[in-house]
Amino acid sequence: MHPSYPIGLTGMGRTRTMAPPMASAARQWAEATSGDMSLVEGPLKGYHHETYVLWLPDGSGRVKVRAPRAEALWFDRRCFRSEEELLRSVRPCLPQVPEVLDIGGVGVQRFIEGRTLGARRPGRRVPEPVLEQLAALFRDLAAIGPAQVTAPRRCSPEDAPQDGDSDGFLRRLIVFIQDQVYERHRAEFAGLFRELGVVDETLARLEKNVSGLADRPFCLLHADLHRENLVLDPDGRLWAIDWELAMIGDPLYDLATHLYLMDYRAGQRDRLVRAWCEAVESVRPGGTRQWRRDLRLITDFKCAQSVFTDVVRVSLSLRSASGPRWAALPGAAARLQRIILRGAGPLGLDEVPGTVKIMAALARWLRHLPAQATHRRT
Repeated sequence: MHPSYPIGLTGMGRTRTMAPPMASAARQWAEATSGDMSLVEGPLKGYHHETYVLWLPDGSGRVKVRAPRAEALWFDRRCFRSEEELLRSVRPCLPQVPEVLDIGGVGVQRFIEGRTLGARRPGRRVPEPVLEQLAALFRDLAAIGPAQVTAPRRCSPEDAPQDGDSDGFLRRLIVFIQDQVYERHRAEFAGLFRELGVVDETLARLEKNVSGLADRPFCLLHADLHRENLVLDPDGRLWAIDWELAMIGDPLYDLATHLYLMDYRAGQRDRLVRAWCEAVESVRPGGTRQWRRDLRLITDFKCAQSVFTDVVRVSLSLRSASGPRWAALPGAAARLQRIILRGAGPLGLDEVPGTVKIMAALARWLRHLPAQATHRRT
């Protein structure tokens, strides 16, 4: 997503939390700061946050402000307390990120004028100059080691394995899926997961199937570099936005996630991988160690992760205030069948249910929902 703002209003080295942290707080702050709601654009499209863009009082540019939607579900680990605090700490070494400005003691990001890569090239080849800039972005990320990132963290000490322990890094992401996706939604989705072939032992099989990663020195990761988080400004300069999921970890994880989300054509994928290897190795020797084997393993993890998150997301999309969206069942079942097919190998699934069986499972899940539950929807 193009817009971005933290859960609290982040100022110079501190966080001022809005209470209550409702999405309307972003609109209130934008209106109070601009003095004229006609100068405010929004809310912009986005699932996790309600976001507004407003002109600075001196007319020198625009900034963005956001607050979380209370009903939004989070399926990805967030490691830093504040996106703005992270950007402040790394921007001297990472020019491709938005500047953070202080407005009345509140840190807000300068809005990057331009179009996302998805808007310019939806599903098409990425321009070669953009590939070159992506390689430079990966190089600059790899150059930022753990000690250089001073922004306060919110994740537990267990989620910060020893520098270079790529196996431990990936294992903690599997633990997050276990605790925050599977177990957290067990009461509502256990039956549906079981009908789709996902049982308690599935994650243990995943851990076994993706273990054995080579040690690679850690660096800063964006961890969500897809087309909507890459913006080309009017001068053709590439910017990386939405750093909420950033973390410290295995540099190969950033490449694997990027390739998984971008779905490059084969030729461009190979060129970017070669450029990534050269860029990362130039600033963090050992950062590409055994990348061929481990890229496959981390990609397997991403495919498996999607099974857990998308079963919940797609199922919830079938709810509405007026009741189940029965007409959407065929499309939802087809989508889940494709997702499960991709994740079946690393999850150790014996078989992948067909779309008819998935439709039936979704229908049973919808029919057994408590009446009030149908009003919840992603």
